[in-house]
Amino acid sequence: MANNKLSAFLSLLLVFASGIVVGGVGYRVYAARVSAPAKPPEKRPSPEEFRNHLIDEMTREVHLDSQQIVELRQIYDETRARFDEARAGFNAKLHAEGQAIHDQQVEKIKKILRPEQIPLYDSLRARHEAERAARHKGDIKKDQ
Repeated sequence: MANNKLSAFLSLLLVFASGIVVGGVGYRVYAARVSAPAKPPEKRPSPEEFRNHLIDEMTREVHLDSQQIVELRQIYDETRARFDEARAGFNAKLHAEGQAIHDQQVEKIKKILRPEQIPLYDSLRARHEAERAARHKGDIKKDQ
């Protein structure tokens, strides 16, 4: 009977020990995969790099001669200028519409204020506008 109890105890001990070993190895494998440094995202090419890539590809694949390359560059230049104009027009229109919506909001807010609150509200708006302008000016400096 004592031999059976010893055998059962050793078997149970072996099961727990193997569980510890398997758990430790599994954790190391999981941790190595999860904490491994991720591959950095590929750098997106600049518009000029992309344009040059397209021109090189067209030259190779379509066998462009030098005159065709010059004309292709002109086409790309004209297209970019047209897109820039369209984007500028869209941004100006969006800004004008946004300003109109904002002005309507201000008028609605002023309608719910008492007369003595309106100068306080105007002061608050002026401070917010100054802060926004300062942030925007900082953003412009960062971009340059």
